[in-house]
Amino acid sequence: MSAEYLVNGSVAVITLNNPPVNGLGLETRTAAVAGIRRALADDAVKAIVITGAGKAFSGGADIKEFNSPKALTEPSLHSLIHVAESSTKPVIAAIHTVCMGGGLELALGCNYRVAMPGAQIALPEVKLGLLPGAGGTQRLPRVVGLEMALNMIVSGTPVPSEKFAGTALFDEVFASDAKLIDSAVAFANKVADVRPLPRVRDRKVNYPNHEAFLQFSRNTVKAMSGAFPAPLECVETVAASVTKKFEDGIKFERERFLHLIQTPESKSLRHAFFAERLASKIPDVPGDTPTRDIKQAAIIGAGTMGGGIAMNFVNAGIPVILLETKQEALDKGIATIRKNYENTMKKGKLTPEKFEQRVGLISGTLNYADIAQADIVVEAVFEDMGVKESVFKQLDAVMKPGAILASNTSTLDVNRIADFTSRPQDVVGTHFFSPANVMKLLEIVRGAKTGKDVLATTLALSKKLRKTGVVSGVCDGFIGNRMIEQYSRQAGFLLEEGCLPEQVDKAVEKFGFAMGPFRMGDLAGNDIGWYIRKRRYVESPEITYSKTADLLCEMGRYGQKTGAGWYDYKAGDRKAYASQDVNDMIVRHSADIGVERRKISDEEIVERLVYSLVNEGALILEEGIAMRASDIDMVYLTGYGFPVFRGGPMFYADTVGLANVLMAMEKYAKGRHGDAWKPAPLMVRLAAEGKGFNS
Repeated sequence: MSAEYLVNGSVAVITLNNPPVNGLGLETRTAAVAGIRRALADDAVKAIVITGAGKAFSGGADIKEFNSPKALTEPSLHSLIHVAESSTKPVIAAIHTVCMGGGLELALGCNYRVAMPGAQIALPEVKLGLLPGAGGTQRLPRVVGLEMALNMIVSGTPVPSEKFAGTALFDEVFASDAKLIDSAVAFANKVADVRPLPRVRDRKVNYPNHEAFLQFSRNTVKAMSGAFPAPLECVETVAASVTKKFEDGIKFERERFLHLIQTPESKSLRHAFFAERLASKIPDVPGDTPTRDIKQAAIIGAGTMGGGIAMNFVNAGIPVILLETKQEALDKGIATIRKNYENTMKKGKLTPEKFEQRVGLISGTLNYADIAQADIVVEAVFEDMGVKESVFKQLDAVMKPGAILASNTSTLDVNRIADFTSRPQDVVGTHFFSPANVMKLLEIVRGAKTGKDVLATTLALSKKLRKTGVVSGVCDGFIGNRMIEQYSRQAGFLLEEGCLPEQVDKAVEKFGFAMGPFRMGDLAGNDIGWYIRKRRYVESPEITYSKTADLLCEMGRYGQKTGAGWYDYKAGDRKAYASQDVNDMIVRHSADIGVERRKISDEEIVERLVYSLVNEGALILEEGIAMRASDIDMVYLTGYGFPVFRGGPMFYADTVGLANVLMAMEKYAKGRHGDAWKPAPLMVRLAAEGKGFNS
């Protein structure tokens, strides 16, 4: 059922019922329109209340219907709003909990609006690269004023219902202990005979010197919106509420909405929105799979990564025991965590009470026996299989039955790690990204014997830790680091052929990456990649690498932590300064290996780096390491700074066209290290069929 209808005295109550947030899909719209018409045809009904079942009035339009026949099938959201607005009996929106997007636009089309305190009110369409397309940009300014409406629409940020006191948005906000339906019906009876019926569209937007305010808004939004066109379009459509008649403003809003929905930026944002939700759905792990309770966590290693992981658990209210081998390392780790929280408190982002609460959830030990009762233990020690073996054998010996044994390994074989224990079903990879208390991605590595309940528990835990959990199969580097290796290889080859670090970084940052490969290396630590390459030289001697990164490490330039990496750094300053010593080393190395340096365009830099990601991603997809292309995109959007307005590497390749990607790869295959450009069979097949990875 998508909307329920009942009569309470002389008031018809229509309850939207489309879990989880009463999205205004076709069935819900149809049922709501039918309910209003039924009420209008009943002489005993004097007024109509529209509300929402469960935990929302309405979260808005069903974006799954975008670009589908259902989006255009009548009754549309516009038609539903028109039916409510043109009713000959008063229509009252009874709002609670969540009223966003099309839900708020429907409420604005009603004659009256009443609400419970604390209801979250928003027009968040800008976050999907869109603008409110069902009258929101024209009606909201008429009830809350031009400035407040513009701020809400451009930011998309929710505002609690009680913040609208003094505006015409709500005719009444009930007491917190009121019963919404009873109160709404009482209000409906009070206004049942009031005529003429008030309509938001008939109100005027008055703002002194609006031209100056709107121009200031354009300048500000343009400076802040970067590659995204929607925020500026929001300003222009809201401006129409002042400068145009209502009907003309509605027409202009619709025109700009239809323009935005076709932009690559909006398509990318919508792809990311769905990809994040899809990532938690595992075909053979149903949503009702039992999960294990996680009430106590333990972390092995109190270094930068271990401390960051501990903060994730503490922030979620889960007590943590940190285990180290030496008291000095333990004390340093806990002190660092405390300092991080102190800095957050100084910025006003953490209250003293919360500070004490979080610090109080952390304890330390040097003894494995002290962590035996933890529900989950996350190993965050050095990336070496021998070290991991020692840790997991000790964990196997002391941890209680049913405890989840997780490894923060970024590249190593989780199946081998699991086999160091007598309970491989309890072992899972939990690859956090540095800084672990900031980065949104959690790469969850499913071993061959990982229990379904363990996987379900870890996915649920990722949400509790406010992470985006993406499941990967077992291979060297999993999804993210396996792909980034090809990206890094191309970056190294570009140095040998004619680029310097600054040119490469600037080219990909202009493309939209948060950070170029060399700045990223300096931040993460160049010694980490050096250690991995040394292992690769033994295990996979057929893979070629540029020696520039090894030469850099031999110079002791490990990155920001040593004050020198691909760039120079000054004390207390994280800004990267071009290093003459490094640039000289790169040029000298080209001469040593007999490569004549050439001028390389930014276009070539971007194509080689991004398409190397895409090709490796296609192999990962084909091998079943990733379940879907959108999972790969989520890894790169949330863990590697890939530009969200491009939707992730696989979605970007779809946008460019796989045939065009292959054409570029064929060109680079004729150049130096051309063997790196052997196309993935999946990409060749999809291109031949005219399809994309996300088709």
